[in-house]
Amino acid sequence: MSRGIIFVIHPHREEAKDLAKTLAKPLLDSGFTILTTAEIPGAEKLSDSELQARRGEAELTVVLGGDGTILRGAELVHETSIPLLGVNLGHVGFLAQMGKPSAETLLKTIVDKSYITERRMTLSYKVERNDGTVTQGWALNEVTVERNTEAMIELFVQVDHRPLSRWGCDGVICATPTGSTAYAFSAGGPVVWPEVEALVLVPLAAHALFSDPMVISPNAEVAIDVESETGVLSADGLRKVSLHQGDRVILTSDRSVIHLAHIGAIAFPDRLVAKFKLPVDGWRGE
Repeated sequence: MSRGIIFVIHPHREEAKDLAKTLAKPLLDSGFTILTTAEIPGAEKLSDSELQARRGEAELTVVLGGDGTILRGAELVHETSIPLLGVNLGHVGFLAQMGKPSAETLLKTIVDKSYITERRMTLSYKVERNDGTVTQGWALNEVTVERNTEAMIELFVQVDHRPLSRWGCDGVICATPTGSTAYAFSAGGPVVWPEVEALVLVPLAAHALFSDPMVISPNAEVAIDVESETGVLSADGLRKVSLHQGDRVILTSDRSVIHLAHIGAIAFPDRLVAKFKLPVDGWRGE
C-alpha cells in the first residue's frame, strides 16, 4: 500500500530544492507518493488548492526551509493530525528541526516513522462589525492589531468581558507560547515554554503608565475595540484584514492544535541557547 508524504519547500532556496530531490528518489523507490507544489522529479506537482484537497493522503509533511516555511506548512495541515517535520536551512529557528540532519537520517526517520511529535496550541480570531462577524481565522504564532498609518492607533482592550486598558500605541500582539519567541519576543514579551498553555498579550509602544506584557489564561477571551479610523489585523504575517473604527477583534485559544515532529527529543533550553547564543561555557552538567 502506498504511503503519502507532502513536501513544502522554500521557493527561493536552492539548498531546499536540492535536498527535496535527494530525498525523493529513495522515498519513491520505497513506495511513497510525494505531493508538492514544487518541481520534483517523480513527485505529483499540484496547485495549492489541489494539495489542500489531497492532504488527507499524507502521513507526514516535510518542510524544507525555516520557521516561515513551517508556517506555510501549518496552513496546509491545520485541523488535521498530520505532523510537520521541519528541516531548518536558514537561521536557527524554534519550529524547525534544530540543526540539519543528514539525508540518510531523514530518510530513515520518515520510513521508520521514528520521529517524535509535540502538540502546539493555536489562536482563534474573529472580527465583528455592526453586530456581525466579517471574518475569522487562526494563527500558530500570533495575531496582531496594529496601526497602518503614521499615527498611533487607539485600542480599547478587554479581558473576559472586563475592561483592561485603553492604549494609544503602535498595536497589540496576542501570542501563543509558540509565538512568544517570535514577534512578541522582539517587542519585549516573555519567553513561554511550549508546554505551558497560556496567551501572551504585548502592547507595542503604548503611551500609558501601564503597558507591560501579560501572560493570561488560555481560557480567556481578549476583545480589542478599534477606536481609530483604520487599522490592520495580521495573523502569523500570512493573513491580513483591514480594520475600521468600531470593529471588535475577539481572540481566544483555538480548539485545533499543530503537531510538530522532531528527530529525537530536543530540550527547549537548548533551542534558546542556540538561537540567542547564550553564555553557557563552563556548564558542569553531564
